[in-house]
Amino acid sequence: MRAQVGGRGEAAVRAQVGGRLQADQRAAESGRVAERLQPARSGRAAERVQSPGSGRAAERVQSARSGRAAERVQSARSGWAARRGKVTATRQAAGSCQGRGTHVPQRSPQGAPGDRVGHRPLPGPSRRTRLRRGPLRVCLAVLAVAAIASGCGDSGSAAGSRPEAVSRPGPHPGPGPHLQAPPARALDAYAQRLIDSQAARVAAAKRWGLDRVPLQAPAPPAVKPEIETRPGFEVTDGEGLPPVFTTVPTTDKVVFLTIDDGAEKDPALLRMMSELRIPYTAFLSDYLVKKDYGYFGEMQQLGVTLNNHTLDHPYLPGLSYAEQRREICGMQDVIEEQYGRRPTVFRPPYGNYNRDTLRAAKSCGIKAVPLWNAEAFPDRMDWRDGDRDLHPGDIILTHFRGRADWNGTMPDMIRYVMKVITAKGYAVARLEDYL
Repeated sequence: MRAQVGGRGEAAVRAQVGGRLQADQRAAESGRVAERLQPARSGRAAERVQSPGSGRAAERVQSARSGRAAERVQSARSGWAARRGKVTATRQAAGSCQGRGTHVPQRSPQGAPGDRVGHRPLPGPSRRTRLRRGPLRVCLAVLAVAAIASGCGDSGSAAGSRPEAVSRPGPHPGPGPHLQAPPARALDAYAQRLIDSQAARVAAAKRWGLDRVPLQAPAPPAVKPEIETRPGFEVTDGEGLPPVFTTVPTTDKVVFLTIDDGAEKDPALLRMMSELRIPYTAFLSDYLVKKDYGYFGEMQQLGVTLNNHTLDHPYLPGLSYAEQRREICGMQDVIEEQYGRRPTVFRPPYGNYNRDTLRAAKSCGIKAVPLWNAEAFPDRMDWRDGDRDLHPGDIILTHFRGRADWNGTMPDMIRYVMKVITAKGYAVARLEDYL
């Protein structure tokens, strides 16, 4: 029994041990298989997770990061390049477009001590960026040239491209004059004034019975002509004395109207000459003027120059030097006292004079002695020269007279003389503008 029991127990023990060994062997084999399968499964799982979606996501993330980094680098580079280009363009444009001999400091290859751009390195991700300055200088030079071209072009561009350049007041910074067109409203106003002025002249010519509207004289000469004594009108030892002349040297087709003495004081003459805008010069004698100084004061206020024709209208060559000087200088005093100015132009009565006349006139402040080349009346013209015609610069004489002396009035005389002057293509100019 013991043997049987012992045999059975041993067999059971062996079976139990064998089962355990098989179980351990199977477990070991399963562990080894699991270990072999786990890396493969993990790898395939990782591949499935990583690809394709995760791979694309990672690429996008990496690309975005790289793009932003590149943009920051490029922005930094562009900002520095643009700032350097603007500085260079501004300096060079100022020298090219405005200044003459403007000095623009240049940056040395190593960077001048006073040049901020030379001391401050360009930002970048690596050391090589700071070393690549040669191509950058080329780019900056191109930007500078473009800036200069645009700056010079803008200074002379049309109003459509730079409206503020036309409308901005103040002097132009360039070396030349800055031409600005006046506002259209100002041009319209000026044109309207011209139209109104001409219309007034047309109406005045019709009202005063002129066949034609008087021609307008050109602008006074910028340089007044040099006046010399007319040949044949000289006096002995007359050098340095006031010139005696009948015509003003000019190529302008103008003549000069002068009125002598002051006997007739017709208010209609003042109105007529003012409305027609015909300039004239008066030569006054005190013995006639003193009866009504106010009339000639009104004439002066209308723009007429009052000149000297002696106190009493004598025949001067028959007087001594002292007597002539009293006549001339005495009238100078009267005109200065009554009208506030001392004349520099004198006409001797009847056109007669000698050396003492000119000496006395010069001592009284006289600088010119105009006579005349034609004389006007209400119904005729008298001529000094044989061709009986007008010439550029001719001086025309007439007098303050009325019906008591003429066959007509002073307006009649003006109508006649203006008919002759206008028909021959001449305008009446102001004598003082040429003396």
